[in-house]
This record gives sequence, structure tokens and C-alpha cells, in this order.
Amino acid sequence: MRHWSSPHLTARRQGALLIAGIALAVCASISLVDCGGEGESTTPEPSATTAALASAAPTTETSNTVWLCRPGLADNPCESDMTTTVISPDGTSTTEQASPAKDPPIDCFYVYPTVSGQTTTNADLNVDPAQTAVAILQASRFSQVCRVYAPMYRQITVVGIRALLSGALPGGEAAASITTAYGDVLSAWQDYLAHYNNGRGVVLISHSQGTLMLRRLLISEFDPRPEMRSLLVSALLIGGNVTVAKGKDVGGDFQNIPACRSADQTGCVVAYSTFLEPPPADTLFGKAGRGIRGSLDTGTGMAVLCVNPASITGGTGPLKPYFPSTMSPGLFKATATGSPSASTPWITYPGLYTDHCESSGDANWLQVDATNVAGDERPVVSQALGPTWGLHLVDVNIALGNLVELVASQAAAFTE
Repeated sequence: MRHWSSPHLTARRQGALLIAGIALAVCASISLVDCGGEGESTTPEPSATTAALASAAPTTETSNTVWLCRPGLADNPCESDMTTTVISPDGTSTTEQASPAKDPPIDCFYVYPTVSGQTTTNADLNVDPAQTAVAILQASRFSQVCRVYAPMYRQITVVGIRALLSGALPGGEAAASITTAYGDVLSAWQDYLAHYNNGRGVVLISHSQGTLMLRRLLISEFDPRPEMRSLLVSALLIGGNVTVAKGKDVGGDFQNIPACRSADQTGCVVAYSTFLEPPPADTLFGKAGRGIRGSLDTGTGMAVLCVNPASITGGTGPLKPYFPSTMSPGLFKATATGSPSASTPWITYPGLYTDHCESSGDANWLQVDATNVAGDERPVVSQALGPTWGLHLVDVNIALGNLVELVASQAAAFTE
């Protein structure tokens, strides 16, 4: 077995500027905390960014949703070709076919992570190649089990994140930028409910900045309202430091939406951040109080939730990774994407990884381990941004097959 040395996974070797841009975007998109890194940190005091979120009141000024993905949309990236090259431990390959479900019983509502390279603090609503690419990367394979809706939103861009972390963005402007992004997500959700839902069950799916948005949506729109919780099949809130009370499945971010602990449980949350090794003391993920918490508890008595998508009841499970076989534009060009020689859009490596939730001190994370089978020469992902970040860039794709299967099981239970 060899560690992958392709340019898809060696972002540090691509130069300090590339790393700085990706690091700022990934860090701030989910945590907006001190990134550390190779240069001097210019991150403002945590209280400044916490106050920014706490004072950011949601708005719904965007009345006409721009849909990145929606059933019936022309050139829908969430219904793209899912043909996959399957590479076995002995190096032989087969081809796997998959296609969107013709009449799935539930919907999925997906909010993408930080990908915008626009030069303003908040992106506009134009569909750029980066948004299309990340929708294919993270959301398209869920079309096998649900109708996928993904709104465009005026997310905080890489430039905006850099300004916020450097202190160049005053607190009021930071709050406004967060409000703008969340207001679009809330408006799109209301649009979806009014025009497309028709009482169908729905899975919420997000990563990084997207999880910041959907966590807030769940807190305000679902957790206190039984009628909304009755629509929730599950929420996959990945790479986002979702909290629970220590030793409990609720009591942190949510009082009434528990962690998922069985494949047929509905109305529950799956959350995790992946690492190849125990997170360091300055980790950005896996520790309570590291993200923007707004008016929520900043960590006392709280723990970051870890739910294993490969073994939902606990213990160790086999991961089913799916990576695109070509380099994605924008932020996720540093993501593991499989063999460049694959002739199909996707590539997978069965039996290459196992995982389990692990705890040490005040950290909880999803530990990913390579199986190290003798003679297995398939490339293994690395922590491209260093141990502080873990496997953040592949949080979704390292377990994408497991997540799709879990949603299928939950959908069946929900519709019985």
C-alpha cells in the first residue's frame, strides 16, 4: 500500500499561497477559529466572531431561489453520471453502474461548503464551476435514494473568510455577511416547503460552511417545532462540530433531535469529522467550543458528536469511499479524487478503509484506518492540510457509499 503523492493530495507542495487560501476557507467555513498554520495568526479574538454570529439576525430578503440542483432542472449536477471504476486490492478493476431513482420516496436538501472564489465578501447567486463541481462531488450520489434540492446562497467567499480572520472585516460587517448567507438558506428552505415538499420526508445534508447554515436552520426551524421534526428523515451535518451534552445524544445544539444510533432510526443526526490520527491539541475539529457558537454554550459540559456512518450502532465498520476521478476546480482541487487514469467519472476502493468513533481527552472524532493488506497498492488518502485539519477535505467522500446506504435505510423506515 502506498500513500498518495498525486497533486490532488499534496497541496502543501503546491506552494504556500494555495495552502493559505484553502486553509482559510476550510477553517473559517466551519469554525471561524484561529487556524494557526505556517504564518503568524491574525485571527481576531474568538469573542468577536462569536458576537458576530450572536447578533446576526436571519433575513429572507432573497425571494426567488436560484437552484443549483432541483428535479427537472436542465444540466442538473445532482443527477450526473455515477458510473464507477471499482479497484480491488489485487489491482483488478470492474465497472459499477448507478443512476438516479425514478420515483424516490423522500427528498434531500443539500447546502454546500465554502467553494466560492469570487472577490467579494459574500458570493453572488451565479452558478460558477466550483458550485457545480462540489454538488457532483458531495450530493449527486444521493440522487439514487432521494430527490436532491440544493440552493445557491451568498456564502462567505474565500476572500471574505480571509478578511474576517485577519480582522479586516469589522464585527458588524462580519455579522451582516453571516446573516446574508443564512438568510438565503432559510429563504430557500421556505421556498422548498411552500412549492416542492408536499409533506414528503426530507434529509438535510451539509459539509463545512454548509453545516454552519443547516445547524442553525435545525436549531431555529426544527428543534422547537414538532410539526417540522415530523418531516425530518435525518440530518447529515458533516465536518461541523455539532455538540451534545457529554454522555448524551442530545442537549447541546439540539434538545429534541438525537444522534442516529440505528439504520432505521429517523428524525436524528449524523455528525463527524475524520482523522487518520488523534487530533492535536490545536485541532479545528472534534472539540466543543471551537466553532462559532453564537449564544450557545461554548464548550462547558458539551462534547462534539461522532456518529459512525459505516457502523451506525457503534464499533468498527468498513468504509465505502467514492471519489471523482478528475480534479475538481476551486477549493476541493486538493481533495482525494482517485486514479487520474480511470475512464469513469467515479472511482472506489472497497476494503481499503475501516473507521470507528474514538475519544481522547476532550476530543471526539471518526478515526479512519487503512487496512494494510499485503500487496495492496491502491493509493491511500493523506491529511493534505496537516493534522490540525485531519481529513476535512474528504469527510463526505471517504464514507459516501455508507451515507447513501444509510439514507436508503432511513427512507424505508420513514415511509413504512
